[in-house]
Formats: sequence, structure tokens, C-alpha cells
Amino acid sequence: WVSSSVLLFSSFLAAAAQWAKICSSQPANKIRGCDSQGCGGYNRSRGRRQHMGVDVVCEDGSVVYAPFTGKIDRQARPYGNGNAIDNGVQLSGSGFCIKMFYIKPIKYRGPIKKGEKIGILLPMQRVYRGITSHVHIQNCDLTDPTPNL
Repeated sequence: WVSSSVLLFSSFLAAAAQWAKICSSQPANKIRGCDSQGCGGYNRSRGRRQHMGVDVVCEDGSVVYAPFTGKIDRQARPYGNGNAIDNGVQLSGSGFCIKMFYIKPIKYRGPIKKGEKIGILLPMQRVYRGITSHVHIQNCDLTDPTPNL
């Protein structure tokens, strides 16, 4: 029974890491490294606070895809200040709830399918010159989304 338990656990882990590619300009999901604006990994320091999401590399203007099948619940704005990148969505379904920031969504509610276009990356360089442009993804419960990428 040990080998079947290991196989079952391995299958569970493989299924957990099956989010779709997030960005059209990248061959695979890649977490932003460190640049002049900080680092893109989960729980990295941001001055007095921690980064409670991950930054997936994506060029400004690229198509952004739904990572899983579910629905767009609502608009989610990271700053609330109306700047050029202050937009995003909250998604749920397939056992997940996430927020995706810095995108201009094609809609703010409704069903989505894994891999479907959900928006376009906003012009990050206009707000953070020299940053590695990216989609910010955070779990609604603020746990680490990295294993799903």
C-alpha cells in the first residue's frame, strides 16, 4: 500500500501544479527575479511589508490567460489610486481563489476556461521604470501560489 500511497500523493502534487501558462510573451510561467524595484518571489521583503504573492514575467501589452477553469468574481485593484496599472480581477474555481493584478480584463464577471484570454498586461514601465514587467498573482488566503505555477 505504500507504493500506491506514494503514487496517489505524486498524482495529487502533479495535479496541483497544473495552472495554464499565464502570459503570451513567455514560453512558460517564470517568476520575476530581483531588479531595481525588488524581487518577485513569495514572501520577499518589500520594505516594511512582505510580498504575499508571486510576479509572473510578462511583457507590457501581452495577452494574459486564465490559469484554471472557473469564474471571474470581481474587479480587484491593487492600489486604489487609479494609476496606469491599478486594475485586475479576482478568480475562483477548480479549488482555487486568486487575485491577478496589473491587467486590463476583458470582463469583470463571468465564467472562464483554463487558457482562455482574460486580459492584457497594463504598461508597468509607465509606473515602475526598469522593473521586469509582470502579472502579480496572489491566493485569496495569502498562502504561497508558487507550487501551482
